[in-house]
Amino acid sequence: MPNGFNSFTLSSSFSLISSHLISFSATPKTTMAAAYATLVSAMNIINNLHHHPTPPISLPIQQLMSLTQKINFLLEFLEGYNPHRGYSKQADPLECRIADAAYAAEHAIESHIFDQFTNNGENMSSDGLCEALEKVIKVMASIEEEAKQIQGRVGVQHQLHTKSTPSDSSRSSSIPQQSSMVGADNAKFQMKDMLTSDVLHLQIIPIVGMGGSGKTTLARTVYEERLIKDHFHICAWATISQEYITREILAAVLHQFNIWVDDNLSEHELGEKLHKHLYGRRYLIIMDDMWSIDAWDRVQIYFPDNLNCSRIVVTTRLSDLASKLPNSNRLGMELLDEADSWELLSKTVFGKEGCPLELEEIGKKIGKSCKGLPLSIVVVGGLLAKSKHERECWEDIGENLNASVVNLEDDERCLKILYMSYKQLPIHLKPCFLYMGVFPEDKEIKISELIKFWVAEGFLKEVSEKSLEVIAKEYLKDLIGRNLVLRSTTTLEEKKCKIHDLLRDLCLREAKKERFYNITSDNVAITAFPPMSQARSLTWNVQRELSPLNMSLFRIVKITTFQWLDLFRHIDQLVNSRFLQIVTYGIRERNFPRSIWRFWNLQTLIVYTHGEVTAPTYFWYMPHIRHVEFQRLRLTDPPKNQDDIVLKNLQSLGTILDFKCSEQVVKKIPNIKELFFHNMGERDDEMYCLSNLDCLTKLEFLDCTFSGKCVINFPHSLKRLNLCCNDYCWEDILDKVGVLPQLQKLTLRWGRFNEGKWETTGGQFRSLKFLTLYCSRNLEIWKIESSHFPCLERLHLVAEDKLREIPLDLAKIATLREFFVDRCSDSTVISAKRISEEHEDYYGEGSLQVCVLLRSYSDAGLGLESLDSPPNFCVERDEY
Repeated sequence: MPNGFNSFTLSSSFSLISSHLISFSATPKTTMAAAYATLVSAMNIINNLHHHPTPPISLPIQQLMSLTQKINFLLEFLEGYNPHRGYSKQADPLECRIADAAYAAEHAIESHIFDQFTNNGENMSSDGLCEALEKVIKVMASIEEEAKQIQGRVGVQHQLHTKSTPSDSSRSSSIPQQSSMVGADNAKFQMKDMLTSDVLHLQIIPIVGMGGSGKTTLARTVYEERLIKDHFHICAWATISQEYITREILAAVLHQFNIWVDDNLSEHELGEKLHKHLYGRRYLIIMDDMWSIDAWDRVQIYFPDNLNCSRIVVTTRLSDLASKLPNSNRLGMELLDEADSWELLSKTVFGKEGCPLELEEIGKKIGKSCKGLPLSIVVVGGLLAKSKHERECWEDIGENLNASVVNLEDDERCLKILYMSYKQLPIHLKPCFLYMGVFPEDKEIKISELIKFWVAEGFLKEVSEKSLEVIAKEYLKDLIGRNLVLRSTTTLEEKKCKIHDLLRDLCLREAKKERFYNITSDNVAITAFPPMSQARSLTWNVQRELSPLNMSLFRIVKITTFQWLDLFRHIDQLVNSRFLQIVTYGIRERNFPRSIWRFWNLQTLIVYTHGEVTAPTYFWYMPHIRHVEFQRLRLTDPPKNQDDIVLKNLQSLGTILDFKCSEQVVKKIPNIKELFFHNMGERDDEMYCLSNLDCLTKLEFLDCTFSGKCVINFPHSLKRLNLCCNDYCWEDILDKVGVLPQLQKLTLRWGRFNEGKWETTGGQFRSLKFLTLYCSRNLEIWKIESSHFPCLERLHLVAEDKLREIPLDLAKIATLREFFVDRCSDSTVISAKRISEEHEDYYGEGSLQVCVLLRSYSDAGLGLESLDSPPNFCVERDEY
């Protein structure tokens, strides 16, 4: 797929169903994941209608009770149903019928809502809807009878003793994340020897092996070793993939060096910037997952040969590509032998505890069946770790594994092993796993966005009093515990995950077979499964008319367009949308479509526009809204005398202009977790009421810009806090901030220190990990003791040009790992270098990375750029 574009259709079934007319087919089309997902989605639609204060339609009570009863029965049946079929291109007919019936119920309800909405809210006859639902109920009754007969004959069979329900997905996994390699000692030794050899010329080291053989794991393991980090002045990691954009590769490497990247810079300008930064330094670059020599040709000109033992590592599946790389010394990945296969499997399942003696024999046979491929071993290990640790259960898994992979070639064998682990997933995890395939190959996926998508698609089943977001996090944790999803970047800013290429291939293959979704590479969401009217999700960079699309049933829509007039002529089609993201330009308050605020089931609304937008009073009547993100949004006051209307699901809101945190507002958003506002008007404390912020007891992230004439209090639940004020005395607020028990990240922008001094005291900032000071007025002296910031990991100082020096006690903070000094005074830079040296004296070489960005106009004669600096002390000049 072209980068930046992801068009896919997600449907629980693609049977031909027209409005109010249900047409079922006996031809198998859909299997268990889709059947379960559609039932849960249908149940969620019914529940959301029921809990809406002004429901767009009402269902007859008898129909509602009957439909709910049958959906619940079929959900319970599917949670235990196992037809014991092997890998097949065919689906189970019973599951197909379940999915078709549930989808027909969804289609009938949402189509009727669309018709009523586009009829200007006038009441329409519900006869067609009732007739369609009655047909669905009859079909479900027939399926229910058949299901009961199956239960009577064989009982509901748990899936290889691994069945779990949504309520127990949160139990902690016993699976350790493998950061070290088993059976690859020789490869590790060879790679480290190549990296640290005394060959002066730039060397290219290709690591070659089949998918899942551990190429990336080997590279990552060696890359993260302190010995290697200390050997090179600078190191960076770039993921290439089959579809790559050279500019993004260069930008990603520069970001790892803490070099600011202007979006307007061309590919060549970025390359020159990288070349300049690498020149003269001993560097290590990992280029992971390269598929074509063209990718190498596009970037290699920016890697200088400094004749100082620099190295570039390339991982690839293609032997012929490795042979084309210049000055290369190839390293091949060998498959594991039986002993190493068992060691890796045992560690994956049991960690350091070791395998019980009664399971060792069958465990070794299972490990042998994986034919030495590490990916297969850790995925099967994830399955075993979640299953009962009983011989009978393991023998059952072993028999299925042997039957699946006998006499197969390597690639097909790996696929069958991965498929077996997918097949044995608890049914509530299958839709979530298959959904991972909609993201581009090798993409690091923002967990926050992934969770929003899962919630919007509707296939998460509600559990007790947990929010859907909490349930989604538990499901993701379970998939990670099974080694089906990988942990990726984890910082205070964002958490990410990714999926291995082969597992993504499995997702795409199974999703297509189950007709769960299909991905297209065009600029229009044309699905291979007719009709287009059943498409559910769309990510589209619009460059043409929207009119050919029928978006009436879309649930997830991400649109970037300059043709905003055309877009909003068709916006009412999205009445059933749950996730709506619009990036467009030219919109003004007077013509922003107010109908969006009446979309009955909208959960996430993200809009990037020029100009501010005013949310009408109807905003306070959106019970399902969970996330609202605008560049500038102005809220009307909540309706008075309607205390029963509360936005219980709202979790993130911003950026609000002139946010008034009155008691009335606090009561309307009791579960808010993230809040962004900009209050700069000349209004008094009684108008803004920011002292009430501490009543938001679930708030974790607060980003606020405010004037210097207000009293502000903070809830103890805060984990991240960004404060910005042009004329506010930070001394008045830091005592309140310092005692927040869970605060991990603090950013102070502008503001002033009246006395020109900040002196912390004991007991403050006990959990703080990341501190940024940006352009604080009058800050000349900063005094701390190392015990005041016991957890500090990252410190950024930006434009603190009056600060005389940085507190030397920072060098005694063992947790400190990154120090960034941007356009500060020269004396500050000198003290940063001293802190770097003393930190290494305390905690060892390379324990702290320091990056300094000098002002382009600095004429100081200190020669800071030519300082005799250790590898972990980097000095750059801001040229842009």
